Amino acid sequence: MSDPSVAEAGTDHRGRSGDPRADKVAVVDEVREKLATAGAAILTEYRGLKVSELEGLRRTLTTAGGEYKVYKNTLVRFATRELGIEGLDALLEGPTAIAFADTDVPAVAKALRDFSRANPLLVVKGGVMGSTVLSAGDASALADIPPREVLLARLAGLIAAPLQQFAGILQAVPRNFAYGLKALIEAQGGAEVAAGPPAAEPEVETEPTPATPADPADTADSTDEADPTNEGA
Repeated sequence: MSDPSVAEAGTDHRGRSGDPRADKVAVVDEVREKLATAGAAILTEYRGLKVSELEGLRRTLTTAGGEYKVYKNTLVRFATRELGIEGLDALLEGPTAIAFADTDVPAVAKALRDFSRANPLLVVKGGVMGSTVLSAGDASALADIPPREVLLARLAGLIAAPLQQFAGILQAVPRNFAYGLKALIEAQGGAEVAAGPPAAEPEVETEPTPATPADPADTADSTDEADPTNEGA
């Protein structure tokens, strides 16, 4: 029969050798959840900073929409392995604190950058976005992204621009039609064309053509032919 104390030392409640003990599982779950849901997580080294300075940084990040947490590196490693994040172990050396940015990632990154400029002991080591590991330069560059409000305003402008262009086209159609009609009227000789088709010309009554007088000779001949008793004188 195996010694329960030995099994408990080497396994946790999940029964996997090398995993954290049961009293640490809740912390690993918390880290995993935060990494999975945060817009970005920026890892920092705070060696040499006073507790009061760390508290000030924590308040600043909270105002920016972030959260600053200190975890044991071994527990963070367990969380990243469960999420399938590779390449983060190298950053989990020395005293490490993680700044989680839920929505406004640039604001949190900018708060860290501004604090580190005044307090060089705070060092940005890198970060993670989704399953992508960020270098120190990439994590710092997040501070240069415009604020969320500016990005939303730009997006709204991009959406509105085609609608405005379409509205302009609709307005131009009747205007261009009016210009074309005006040009046609002028080409046809003035505004009379606009009144409709030209009126039909009135019919002119013509007098009957007078009959041509008959030739006396023809009359005589016809008389003779008409009266057989007339033998002539």
